Amino acid sequence: MTGPRIASGELNYEGIGSTEHGPPPPDVECLVTRAYVGEGFAAYRRVAQGILSWRLQKGAGLRVRAESEAVVPGTRVVSGFGVGPFRINAPCEVVWVRQPLPGAGPQSAGFGYGTLPGHPVRGEEAFEVEIDGTGRVTIAITAFGAPANWFYATGGVLTKWARSRITSRYIESAHQLAAGES
Repeated sequence: MTGPRIASGELNYEGIGSTEHGPPPPDVECLVTRAYVGEGFAAYRRVAQGILSWRLQKGAGLRVRAESEAVVPGTRVVSGFGVGPFRINAPCEVVWVRQPLPGAGPQSAGFGYGTLPGHPVRGEEAFEVEIDGTGRVTIAITAFGAPANWFYATGGVLTKWARSRITSRYIESAHQLAAGES
């Protein structure tokens, strides 16, 4: 990476890369959400391309500033969510990437990124699209972590609601990508 980084600091959690190779570190909550998004290799490739170019996040309504148009290991990204002055920036660094394979057959593609200082959580999140032997396309969103500080830890119910809301928006974005609408 040349030029200034868009986010400073280092990855700030245990278990770097666990969303790819597992298991997550002990004593942190890990959530895996899977959803059907379409059928066939065309849908799979559209979702994979959307995931690997930040369109999944943008389609979910996040403001995305990334050091690279493509998702590559080491890229830093700052996603913003919220409204007006109630916007939270969430800086992350890509820790692993899996590209789609050429040809047909069951496979998966996606990436995982980890949190940097300033993110409300310390942990990792991954986005993977999978196609099985029957052509069924699903998205898997895996996230583990803990609140980064006392302020976010006190959020409890609100934090869980926000996490559930953004996950449902990621799934809707994946549906749109699969259908070629995004």
